[in-house]
Formats: sequence, structure tokens, C-alpha cells
Amino acid sequence: MNRNNFKTAILLALLGALCLGIGAFWGRSGLIIGLVVGLLFVGGSYWFSDSIAIRAARAVPVSEAQMPQYYEIVRELTTKAHLPMPRLYVSPSQQPNAFATGRNPKHAAVAVTMGILQMCTWNELRGVLAHEISHVRNHDILTSSVAASIALGITFVARMFAYMSLFFGGFGGGGRRDDENIFGLLAMMIFAPLAATLLQLALSRSREYEADRDGARLIGDGEPLASALEKLDVASRRIPMQVPREVAALFIVNPLQGRKVSFANWFSDHPPTQERIARLRSKEWAHRF
Repeated sequence: MNRNNFKTAILLALLGALCLGIGAFWGRSGLIIGLVVGLLFVGGSYWFSDSIAIRAARAVPVSEAQMPQYYEIVRELTTKAHLPMPRLYVSPSQQPNAFATGRNPKHAAVAVTMGILQMCTWNELRGVLAHEISHVRNHDILTSSVAASIALGITFVARMFAYMSLFFGGFGGGGRRDDENIFGLLAMMIFAPLAATLLQLALSRSREYEADRDGARLIGDGEPLASALEKLDVASRRIPMQVPREVAALFIVNPLQGRKVSFANWFSDHPPTQERIARLRSKEWAHRF
């Protein structure tokens, strides 16, 4: 089992344990509900993580007849990387961005936005796609897709049990139990989404540097990706993209960085774009460590 598969197994186990732990607060019935929800989320996170990401980005499949150059570039890159051809998608978003997802290279998908197709040259897009194909080859896509699914799952489970606590607690007649329900509600609504964010923080940054480096090696040049990242970094700050916070880590640049959020830098799940560009242009990627 490689490092990323081991991480994925740990994440899935933690998700199941979280569902059971939350359910345990409501006794045997809650434990059973937690078990069922946990099994559904663990299974769904593994088998349908790619579909979750694709739907979140509102991406649609495109054929080779529709976008021959897109297919040509990806086919060239996957041949060089000794990988099967992934499914190709396009998101209608005007923000320039891209991501890869799937549970393994045989079930991988790559998506680009309409914005990146309009803003970047095909050579720059080749650098971006080399980055995404490197995520596929490094088996990052399952870990990141499952992490996104788990983050969504944590948020959903937290809210579901918080609403259950509020609903059932509302008929309890007051006193200590009501106080406990209020504190339980606040804990579920605040700390569980925070845990989801911290989970993604632990997964994303080093993988982006590695995919930048491996993508540059794949095409023998770091400049196309560096040039694309400059455009993407500027545009993503002024062109909004409506995707859930929990799946933002999948994208090559943070699609939410234009939003005004307090302490946003504390929870950035991407490395600084300028640092990535500097590494690419210093040709650090050409040196093997």
C-alpha cells in the first residue's frame, strides 16, 4: 500500500469513527443512525468522490469531436506518463481553473473551466494539464477527492445531528438538558466544519509542489505552468466561482480566494502561488533530490 492509499484508508476510518462518535451522544438509537450514516459516507466517499467533485463544479463531459486539442494534449501527456486516458470535462465557470479527481488512474477525470480555455494559450494549458496528470500518476486524486467528500460529510453530519439535537431538545421541558442541547448545537455547527477545514489543510500543500515539479518534468519545461499560474492567480481574485468550500482544495489555484473571509490566510489550503511560480522558474524541478 503506497503512502496516499494509506492516508485514504485512515481518512475513511476516521470518518466512520466520527459518525459513530456523534451518534453515540444520542444513545443506542443514535449509534445505529451513526453507523448507517458512517457506512453510507465511507462507501460514497470512495466510490463516488469523483462524481461529487464534478457535480460541485457543474462540469459536463466533452467529446473529442467537440474539443480535439484538449484531447490531443491530454493523450500526449498520459502516453508519456504511461497512464490510461481520463474522462475529460469542462465547467461553465468563467474563473480560470482546473482539477483532477477519481479513485485511481483507471477511473480518473480531468476538468477545466471555460475561463481557463479562454484566458490561457494551449501551451499554458499544456502546463496546467501536466500538473493535473501528475496528480493522477502520484495517486493524489483519491486522497484529495476523499478528503473533499469527508469534509462535506463532516459538515453534513454535524448539521444533521445539530438539527436533531435542537428539534428533540426543544420538547424536553427546559433545564439542564436544554443547556446541553444548545452547547451541543454550537459545537456541531462550529467545530465540525472547522475540523473539515483543518483536515484539508493537512493534505494539500506539499502535493501541489510535487505536482508542479512532476508536471514540469513531464513536458520538460516549467514556464508554461508558471505563466498560467500568474494568470490564474490574478483572475481567481476578481472572478468568483461558486463551489463548496470543502472541494476548493481540488483546484490548481484556490477558487475562493476572491471572497472576503476573516482570517482567510489561516485556512489557505494551497501554497502561495508566487512561491510556486518562483520554484518553477528557478528550474528546481530539473533537479532530483
